[in-house]
Amino acid sequence: MAMTDPVADLLTRLRNAVRERHEKVEVPASRLKANVIRVLKEEGYIKNFRLHRDEGMPVIKVYLKYTEDGQGVIRGIRRVSRPGLRRYCGYSAIPRPLSGAGIAILSTSKGVMTGQQARAQKMGGEILAEVW
Repeated sequence: MAMTDPVADLLTRLRNAVRERHEKVEVPASRLKANVIRVLKEEGYIKNFRLHRDEGMPVIKVYLKYTEDGQGVIRGIRRVSRPGLRRYCGYSAIPRPLSGAGIAILSTSKGVMTGQQARAQKMGGEILAEVW
């Protein structure tokens, strides 16, 4: 069965794994998913990730991060743009989740980056997700 929204699938797998306090989660690999996960690592929401092949299929293994008291570093994660309703914005209209406590992940012409990086480069794009 073909998946219509692979980014939403990635975010749902991460949300469910954090909720159940798993150490790691595996997701089917794609370049867009790898870039979204790279941004999450750079921003400190996950420990690490690793690309590998599992029975011939490329897979990304994501190692989740938790605080000292066992709470997930990812408190919330939400898909903004979706296949049925794409959300684009200019650099001045990039959202600031939780008044700057979270990040927006954008797909721009220069790659996947945070809203803060896109604002600094004066570049808009498609708002993929918000994480806090």
